Amino acid sequence: MAKLNLNRPEKKINYNKIISKRFIIFLVVLLLLFSILLFQLFRVMVVDNQEYHKKLDELSYTTVEGSSAPRGRIYDRNYNIIVDNKAVKSITYKKDKDISVSRMIELAYLVSPHLDLSYSSLTDRAKREFYLAKYPKKCNRKITDKEREKVKIGKLSTTDLEELKIERITDSELASFTEEDLRAAYLYYLMNHGYTYEEKIIKENASDQEYAYIAEHNSELDGFNAVLDWERVYPYGDTFKSILGTVSSTTQGIPAEDKEEYLALGYALNDRVGLSYIEKEYEEYLRGKKALYEVVNSHELKLIEDGKRGNDIVLTIDINLQQEVEKILTEQVLKAKSEPNTEYYDHSSVIIQDPNTGEILAMASKKVVGDKVVDNTTSILSSPITPGSVVKGASMLVAYNTGAVKIGEYMVDECIKVAGAPEKCSSATLGRINDITALAKSSNVYQFKAAIRVNGQEYSRGMKLNFNQKAFDTYRNMYHSFGLGVETGIDLPFESIGYGAKQDVSSGNLLDFVMGQYESYTPLQLSQYISTIANGGSRLTPHLLKEVHEATEDSSLGKTILTVKKKVLNTIDTKPEYMARVKEGFYAVMHSVGGYGRGYIDDKWDAAGKTGTSQSFIDTDNDGVIDTETITSSFVGYAPANNPVMSIMVTSPDSSHPNSNTDYASLVTLHITKAVTNKFFEMYGS
Repeated sequence: MAKLNLNRPEKKINYNKIISKRFIIFLVVLLLLFSILLFQLFRVMVVDNQEYHKKLDELSYTTVEGSSAPRGRIYDRNYNIIVDNKAVKSITYKKDKDISVSRMIELAYLVSPHLDLSYSSLTDRAKREFYLAKYPKKCNRKITDKEREKVKIGKLSTTDLEELKIERITDSELASFTEEDLRAAYLYYLMNHGYTYEEKIIKENASDQEYAYIAEHNSELDGFNAVLDWERVYPYGDTFKSILGTVSSTTQGIPAEDKEEYLALGYALNDRVGLSYIEKEYEEYLRGKKALYEVVNSHELKLIEDGKRGNDIVLTIDINLQQEVEKILTEQVLKAKSEPNTEYYDHSSVIIQDPNTGEILAMASKKVVGDKVVDNTTSILSSPITPGSVVKGASMLVAYNTGAVKIGEYMVDECIKVAGAPEKCSSATLGRINDITALAKSSNVYQFKAAIRVNGQEYSRGMKLNFNQKAFDTYRNMYHSFGLGVETGIDLPFESIGYGAKQDVSSGNLLDFVMGQYESYTPLQLSQYISTIANGGSRLTPHLLKEVHEATEDSSLGKTILTVKKKVLNTIDTKPEYMARVKEGFYAVMHSVGGYGRGYIDDKWDAAGKTGTSQSFIDTDNDGVIDTETITSSFVGYAPANNPVMSIMVTSPDSSHPNSNTDYASLVTLHITKAVTNKFFEMYGS
């Protein structure tokens, strides 16, 4: 084992040298960090100076949008303006987030003498709130120390204290308000009414003096602004106005039910939007672009981008024809209402289309209410009727397609009887007739016997009619292909599809179906149906929009940015000879001896068409129970027959009713049809 050398001298550590070395390292690191810091400062202050200035400007740069810009104009097909804008001078107020209550009161006293505002609607509550705002110290003394202690321990809230102050303002204190105080109080209420972030309309239709005062003192009146707003004007009055639709006001803004949709598109809650029909359907084109302002000195606004009117749209409607149709309807429904047996009748409707394009040229409905006639045009989209025999063109095509009936085939028109049901007849016993006469004289029996064959049976008196869902489906599919019982596709926000049977439960219902007595359809669907026959079998989308044009700064029409082309939804699944045969039958309706359409349209217009008379049922005492049978008359047609330029649909629901005292039935549908078609060809030529 080695021994330790205890006599070896101890090695000394040089602490000074170690400290010196570490200090040098520290200095090097410190210098390095300082160099990095200097470099960063140099980069920020010199190299990236402009970039950071730009970011600072962006952060401090605040922009706001002006009030809603005017919407686009609406024209008729002949470029007559039917909806325009009128400038409206308005006074607005937008509350600055940093403004004090005392400053708002000061503004109310400063501005109110210059605005003609009636304070008659100022409520007691609004007066008390103004008193509290104006005299906060005085109102604070209305709160006891005990009540303040309750706030500290959570038994009362600060809101509760404010309510107590308001309650304890005496009537004598309110009575001290002068007229100047009341004017200021009312303006203060308007400045605070609604959401804080909203721009409030203080006064619409401001006078030139009011507008000028606010405009000239804008820099001194924090939040007040003089703006040019707008409102819709209608050069043709109420003509077609219900379908043109409405626009919200600034105070209305976006409807609650559409809030999420519009906000996602970049709208503000108080933006003016189309609320119904054309204005709503074409919001994307008609909407204007708002002006953009820079906020200067917290409340002054500097215009940086002008607002722009929305795009203009051109409709398919001929406003002059529309006026004439509405005039005819007004005259005829009043006249019919004075006739016997019309106590349940109140309206008639008309649609004129171009069957080759789907364009709607005129669309109107008028309703008698008391001794007045009111617009009822929206019912064309939403109120189905029992159509009656006008649908027999579609029924006949089913018979041809399935082989149930051959072109030119004769059958005997006689009252028929199937087991478990009363006799069913045509309006008159017609004897032996073919398919053309069946359409011309509206034979129910011809359709009944054809339907029984489609059902897989042959008629014999007293027979049991088997239930066959396939027969129902065959007829219904054909009807649907014409637009009956399905959406037409019209360019409006809403339309009804009519009332269809939820379940076919009786074989006898099939016989009602084929003569238009089983399901109900809207007048618009009937118009699409007859237009499809008129053009030879193409179901076109009925539409009201024809063109869209860029906005201009003057009264001229801008560049065309959209032209609506016809849209074929489907073609009727049938042979050309079958469609031609139905059209021949519809021509016979109007021109053959005994044809039920004789007199509806003057022979010189060479029309084709189909009449319809149907049983309908109404609730006469509004108790929710259908209690009275009525008769609805309808007509569908087109002219000229060989090269149609127009189709027409006329309906008059409940125009008469079965009555033991009289069998009088108003000819209101005939009179309307004749007057309207004469007016159409007078305006458009033959």
